[in-house]
Amino acid sequence: MSDATLDLDAYFARIGYAGDRAPTLDTLKGIHRLQPMAIPFEGLDPFTGRTPALDIESLQAKLVASRRGGYCFEQNGLLQAVLEALGYSLKPLIGRVVWMRPEGLPLPPPSHMGLRVELPEGVFLVDAAFGGNTMTGPIRLEPHLEQDTPHGKFRLMPHEDGYEAQALLGPEWRSTYIMGLTPKYAADFELSNWWTSTHPTSLFVNNLVVTGVQADARLALLNRNLTRRPLDGPPESRRIEDARDLAEVLDRAFGIEPPAPVESFFDRIPVG
Repeated sequence: MSDATLDLDAYFARIGYAGDRAPTLDTLKGIHRLQPMAIPFEGLDPFTGRTPALDIESLQAKLVASRRGGYCFEQNGLLQAVLEALGYSLKPLIGRVVWMRPEGLPLPPPSHMGLRVELPEGVFLVDAAFGGNTMTGPIRLEPHLEQDTPHGKFRLMPHEDGYEAQALLGPEWRSTYIMGLTPKYAADFELSNWWTSTHPTSLFVNNLVVTGVQADARLALLNRNLTRRPLDGPPESRRIEDARDLAEVLDRAFGIEPPAPVESFFDRIPVG
């Protein structure tokens, strides 16, 4: 991605980062922790019939200058541009989501973006946008290694197509996605973005998905269910009552101003 129009100062102000800008592991950790805490993960555009634009001007206008968030192609696309502008050596990767997928089904199409970042300390997987299980720190691109991040443990297991990413939820490791290791191009993400935002079977076309990260918890809005998962306690959930309630949750809990009046799409939100 070109950094010709990237406003790093505006990005750092948006995420609240005031540290060093040298392309080091410490800088990467600081940025990776703060972006998910400041910019929510959300699929409001595909749910309301819009395909997100992935050019840097559009990403900055939506994720940095506006009270919006985005899903993986937007969030990690923005992060890619930022890291490249800072001088990191990286390659974009694409993966297949297997989260909550029944065993035995064929693998789904590629619909998740990650970044392979090379540093003197090693090679790392960077992924600031996987919904309710978003990582808040880079992890080494090594198999079988249990790795701590500010919001939980993650690991990568060997897979014939690359690595199978897993998150530790309670006592159980749960698979999230299978990440290929072959670097991809902008056209690959445009194609996957179009599928993810328009296909009639896509999660984001059929469901309202919004998540956020707090210092001590994760927030997740799936359709009409809002859940807060503290890092050191049991989850707390409640139902969204009506369009006014949803508008207040988007505003106060996630800092989002939706692209359309909530009343125009509330009745489309699945009840279950």
